[in-house]
Amino acid sequence: MTGRTGRNGSTQAQPERVMLVGVMLDKDGTGSSATRLNGFQTALAEAVELVKAAGGDSVRVETAKRDRPHTALFVGTGKAAELSEAVAADGIDLVVFNHELTPTQERNLEKELKCRVLDRVGLILAIFARRARTQEGRLQVELAQLSHLAGRLIRGYGHLQSQRGGIGMKGPGETKLETDRRLIAHRINALKKQLVNLKKQRALRRKPRESGTIKTFALVGYTNVGKSSLFNRLTKSGIYAKDQLFATLDTTARRLYISPECSIILTDTVGFVSDLPHKLISAFSATLEETAQADVLLHVVDAAAPNSGQQIEDVENVLQEIHAGDIPCIKVYNKTDLLPSEEQNTGIWRDAAGKIAAVRISVAENTGIDALREAIAESCAAAPNTDETEMP
Repeated sequence: MTGRTGRNGSTQAQPERVMLVGVMLDKDGTGSSATRLNGFQTALAEAVELVKAAGGDSVRVETAKRDRPHTALFVGTGKAAELSEAVAADGIDLVVFNHELTPTQERNLEKELKCRVLDRVGLILAIFARRARTQEGRLQVELAQLSHLAGRLIRGYGHLQSQRGGIGMKGPGETKLETDRRLIAHRINALKKQLVNLKKQRALRRKPRESGTIKTFALVGYTNVGKSSLFNRLTKSGIYAKDQLFATLDTTARRLYISPECSIILTDTVGFVSDLPHKLISAFSATLEETAQADVLLHVVDAAAPNSGQQIEDVENVLQEIHAGDIPCIKVYNKTDLLPSEEQNTGIWRDAAGKIAAVRISVAENTGIDALREAIAESCAAAPNTDETEMP
């Protein structure tokens, strides 16, 4: 954030002016040229929302096409020169690349553009730093930030020395950029130990419910599909829910009474996003463990999203990575109210064998919620006890 002087002489917060850069690489995507272009444009639109979630203002979007990333500058010398001119002309505070940059590429780009540069990992971490509310969430963010920062400590150019604060610079992991690698490593080890202790405490809290018959259902899905809104609707809770990417970072659990015969623990978890780097998944393993330990997953999908199929695939890839791919799962298609009127029907959908395949709902219109509760009750009866290995 930067500041500006208001009419009364006070300094008012003002979003940083951000230029977003996306490069369409030949290796990215499959299918026809039109399909790949559509995927690229969808990813860019999502990146604009990520910038907004981080507190920035995307005042300019630049695109390029390359066979492969330029080793030193990612975009190549010619495009880098164009970007440098645009930065100066538009008074850009920060350039965000919707890609993962190497430390060398990031340093070279900052020299060339004479402006701070952030890659996709740094941008997501900046959002996480704004969203973390619990001790464990903050520790995980700091660990991820420091791990990302470790290779980016040497900034050999003076034009950035006076710049403090702003997107990606305010989190607990970047409060002292002068910290050397040895102290960074020491802090990382300390954070890991604290997270191990918190993981043990979480396991102890979870043990009583695992030893009983109560089942745990975890809401999972792409970011901003309505998981927290659904959680609030089902549990009558008031957890933070907003129409923005990564509105929820910390895991929340509530007891949910479905019927006299069915009572469950429902957990709300952080949303996933495309191209979620492995280092972020590793850093948030403690939070994601709640998903991996669930008896049943409720995979919430934005039914109205044009790329819902790709979002489903992205979520399923992360579930596989955290060893949750084999957990019984029900797809919950939300936001049906945003579909054409003839497609807004809600309720339970079953496969040829009569098993629940999906549930269609609208949290906003409060339709299909009873059908979802019915599906949960049916799955609760079918879900294995904690000492069983397979779902019948």
